[in-house]
Amino acid sequence: MTDAEMIDCPEDGKQLDRLRAITHRLRAPGGCPWDAEQSHESLVSNLIEETYETVDTIQRGDHEHLKEELGDLLLQVVFHSELAEEAGRYNLDDVARGIGEKLVRRHPHVFATSGASNTDEVLRQWDEIKRAEKGHEEKPYLHDVGKGLPALMRAAKLQKKAAKVGFDWPEEAGVVAKIREELGELEEAIAAGQDHAVMEELGDLMFSLVNLARFRGADPEVLMAAANAKFEKRFGAMEAALKQSGASLEAASLDEMEAAWQAAK
Repeated sequence: MTDAEMIDCPEDGKQLDRLRAITHRLRAPGGCPWDAEQSHESLVSNLIEETYETVDTIQRGDHEHLKEELGDLLLQVVFHSELAEEAGRYNLDDVARGIGEKLVRRHPHVFATSGASNTDEVLRQWDEIKRAEKGHEEKPYLHDVGKGLPALMRAAKLQKKAAKVGFDWPEEAGVVAKIREELGELEEAIAAGQDHAVMEELGDLMFSLVNLARFRGADPEVLMAAANAKFEKRFGAMEAALKQSGASLEAASLDEMEAAWQAAK
């Protein structure tokens, strides 16, 4: 089937090939000028945006729009694969083949004879295979963990990886005590007017808070997103209350804002 025929193909089981044909047509001479100008680098922001929009629909339980966002995210994979194919490096089949082979290699308890029988053993086995594949056995244990991730997510991954070799608090009380310790050090740095130390202690405190989230089995990015949403909602309610009383955000005093904020809570 030609690309032109594939673009109009309605059959199940061929829609990924149809998407590839559409992407190829958009990039071809006479296609879309915007698509033709794109590169791996220019599409980075799109990839990040589509990823976070997909995450947002999952967190909101918006299954109606999740399908659409997954499609937008899939387009990013297809588009980058199209760019690589044009450059003669690899294509979408190579990408799919690579991840398929990786999944088989890293699940020997399913596809071979490994005896891993629970989640902890499976994850330990996964890490061992991954380190061997990447030739990281002789490199520092935390080498390359979570590179490129947002800082909160990477902090959690670093802590989780360290915990796998026993570097972890035995009880939650130890994590809470560490948070108190870091908060105390932050207060001392503020009192001493040590700006550089304040920034460092702020980072240590945030790292410890991430540790508590991890200890509780929570994703710090999810917690932060929920806190952002709560702040946005309450700020909006405060703004509405001020307007109802004839005031505005710009003209209201801090006391008026605080009263409206407490009412919104």
